[in-house]
Amino acid sequence: MPEPRFTIDVIAGDGIGQEVVPAARRCVDAAVAAAAGISLTWRERDWGSDHYRRTGRMMPVDALETMASADAIMLGAVGEPGIPDDVTLWGLLIPIRRTFDQYVNLRPVRLLPGTTSPLRGIDELDLVIVRENVEGEYSSIGGRFDRPGGDTVAVQESLFSRSGTARVARYAARLAASRRGTLVSATKSNGIIHTMPFWDEVVAETVAETAPDVRLRSVLIDALAAELVLHPHASDVIVASNLFGDILSDLAAALAGSIGVAPSASLNPERTHPSLFEPVHGSAPDIAGRGVANPVAQIWSASLMLSHLGLDAPAAALYDAMVATMSAGTLTGDLGGDATTESFTDAVVAEIER
Repeated sequence: MPEPRFTIDVIAGDGIGQEVVPAARRCVDAAVAAAAGISLTWRERDWGSDHYRRTGRMMPVDALETMASADAIMLGAVGEPGIPDDVTLWGLLIPIRRTFDQYVNLRPVRLLPGTTSPLRGIDELDLVIVRENVEGEYSSIGGRFDRPGGDTVAVQESLFSRSGTARVARYAARLAASRRGTLVSATKSNGIIHTMPFWDEVVAETVAETAPDVRLRSVLIDALAAELVLHPHASDVIVASNLFGDILSDLAAALAGSIGVAPSASLNPERTHPSLFEPVHGSAPDIAGRGVANPVAQIWSASLMLSHLGLDAPAAALYDAMVATMSAGTLTGDLGGDATTESFTDAVVAEIER
C-alpha cells in the first residue's frame, strides 16, 4: 500500500507568524516522523504585508489557483501597522475562506495547563464554537452614499441563505451529538427582524432532521455573552453566525485564560477544497522578532489540521505532547514562564520523540 501523501501550503504571514509557524512545522514533522509511513510536503508562500508593500497585493493574482491543489493551508497571522486591517483581511484571508468554501470555522476552547481562568473557581473548561464562516454579517454588499445636505450613509447588508445556514447547523448538530448532546444557537431575533428569525427557523429544522436527540437552546447573543461568564459550563457546542461566532470565540478564549493559545480551523468539511488552520491571535507586532511568542495556538491548530487530514495518531501525539510540556511547567512569558518560542518547541519535539 502506498504511503499517504499530503501537500500543505504555508503562509507564515506577518509579525509573530514568522516565528510560530516554523515552530509548529517542526512539531508536525516530528509527529509525522514518529507515526511513520506518511509523506508531508510543505509549500512556502511568502505572502502578507511585505508582499503588499512590494506589489500592492497581499498575495499574487493566481494565488488561489495555485493553492487549490493543496490538502491544507497553515496560516500564521496577517496584519501590520501602517496597512489598514480591512486591506490585509480582505486581501488574503477572506478570499481564501470563500473561494475554498471553508464554511465552518471551528474554535475549540479548553483550559490548558499553565493557564488560569479570570473566573473564580474555574479549573476546567471544554467547549466548541462552530462559526458560520462565509456568509452572514461579513458581506461585501453595501457601500457609502452621499445624501443631499452633505450627510453620508454607510450601508452594510447581511447575507443568510437557507443552504448556508443549514449546512453549518448540520455540522454543529453532529458535533454536539458526539459530545454531550446539547447545542446552543446564538441569535438576536428580538431585534434583528429578518435574518435572525430566519436563522432560528433553519437551525431548528436542521437540528431536528440531523440529530433529533440533540437538545437545542436558542439564546439571545447578549444573554449568551453573560451566560458564558456567569455559567461557562452551561454550553458545550455553540453554533453562531459569522459576527456572533467571531465575538463569542474571543470571549470564550479569554475565559479559558488566554486568547494567545486559542486555535481555529476554517473547514471545508466535504474536502472538495483545502481547509485552513490558524491561531486566533493576531500578528502581535509589539513582540515580533524577540523570540518570545507563544507557539501553542499554532501547534494546536496544526493538530486540528492533522486530524482533519485523517492523521489521528500524529494529531493526538502532537496535542498530547503540547499539553504534557505545559503540564511540566514549560511555559512562555505570557503565561508566567520563561521559555522562549524555541525552547518551548524543543520541549514539545522532545516529548513527541519520547
